[in-house]
Amino acid sequence: MNLTGGIVLFASLWFLTLFCVMPIGQRSQADAGAVVHGTHAGAPEGLKWRRKLIWTTAITSVIWAVLAWIILGGVITRADILQLDQLIR
Repeated sequence: MNLTGGIVLFASLWFLTLFCVMPIGQRSQADAGAVVHGTHAGAPEGLKWRRKLIWTTAITSVIWAVLAWIILGGVITRADILQLDQLIR
């Protein structure tokens, strides 16, 4: 894995993790009891972006470190991946 591959892997994992973290702990305006006029009752209420972005970055860093260790440490090589189809046969 080169520098570009590492950055692309981190960015892909970051967005995937963001979409998984975003709905955790989220309350709708209907749940909070204060629906803003002109918005849907299911719209989010008081989104805490800073906390979610920090959690996303922390989780992504751990996942990326494990994947980088697997790739750079040679735990799984390209030859192993090429032979995966023989496990099914």
